[in-house]
Amino acid sequence: MTHITLNLAPLVSLIAGILILVVPRLLNFIVAIYLIIIGLIGLLGAGNVHL
Repeated sequence: MTHITLNLAPLVSLIAGILILVVPRLLNFIVAIYLIIIGLIGLLGAGNVHL
């Protein structure tokens, strides 16, 4: 059985970086969404979830 580990942080960072380069006004929204998601994960204790 093959286990595939997907780490989303580098992928999300790459996509966010490209979007910020293309549309700089997205920076505020991307940072806000990122902070909200990280905060929710921290509050819900889902920091050790592996996809």
